[in-house]
Amino acid sequence: MVARKVKLSDVARRAGVSPATVSRAISQPDLLSAATLKRVRAAAQALGYVPDGAARALASGRSMTIGAIVPTLDSTIFARFLQSLQSTLARDGYQLLVASHEMNPAAETEAVRMLLARGADGLILVGADRPRSTLDLLRTGGVPVVLTWCGAPDFACVTVDNERAGYLAAQHLLDLGHTRIGMVTGRLSFNDRQRARLAGARQAMRKAGREIPDWRVNEQDLSLAGGRIGCAALLQLDTPPTGIIGTIDLLAIGCLQEARARRLTVPTDLSIVGIDDVDMSAYLTPSLTTVHIPTGRIGQTAAAMVVSLLENGEARTHVDLPIELVVRRSTARAGGEAR
Repeated sequence: MVARKVKLSDVARRAGVSPATVSRAISQPDLLSAATLKRVRAAAQALGYVPDGAARALASGRSMTIGAIVPTLDSTIFARFLQSLQSTLARDGYQLLVASHEMNPAAETEAVRMLLARGADGLILVGADRPRSTLDLLRTGGVPVVLTWCGAPDFACVTVDNERAGYLAAQHLLDLGHTRIGMVTGRLSFNDRQRARLAGARQAMRKAGREIPDWRVNEQDLSLAGGRIGCAALLQLDTPPTGIIGTIDLLAIGCLQEARARRLTVPTDLSIVGIDDVDMSAYLTPSLTTVHIPTGRIGQTAAAMVVSLLENGEARTHVDLPIELVVRRSTARAGGEAR
């Protein structure tokens, strides 16, 4: 048997006030005397009353929810990002609504529509690479929008220099004497982060008078299996690379697994670099050299930014967070000596 839902009128009857007074206690408590407010809250607690979300949103003009859309939920990176969003938003009384699009632009557009239809007070998205129709929807949605990792004009954003991340990874291998460098990337369409990291690595190579030709770049799904498949393809080339960059740590870890399966020693036979610095990267054998991306800070900063836009109507509209190379044991000088 389903218990009857406690109504606002039940609280009013128990507290000895009008329903309108109970409604004001929810939406405009500062209009009531301390004694009346205390009596209404005591009645609500005794009855187990939970204010109706739609009614509360109508009264306040806020749903107290923020929508976040990420490429996938099956990711250590975005799990940390979402956790940082949730904990930061919760401190200001907001709840997080999450959707994912699995690298499908149409699915992301529908997620934006759904979150706006549900009354989300603001939206936080990953990247800036999306169809013009989706950008127009975001611009006309009537709520603050914060982009993360990469930015776009007319939007608040919390970014990192993804191109520099690729540059740092490639420059580290060049400094160790590697000239044949390969890359295992995620799918480059609808992913500005991956394209920027590849572009940065190529910039470092060109500056050194070298190149990463297309046939030494292998696109894969962003997974351990993708890293293994991409690494295998690069190692089967007539002149295989002596150093490989995985454009996220997960791809680089897949490369480590494939090298081990082929009885190659990392880093003596093959140097491997990742980008992201997920927690497990420090505890692998060998530990993974990588470029640290401050994923938690991206979430914290984006959450604070969207709340500031909602509460104050203003915020720093572009925050660029620092990145750095973290040298561990998966890289060595070309031809041998471990770093």
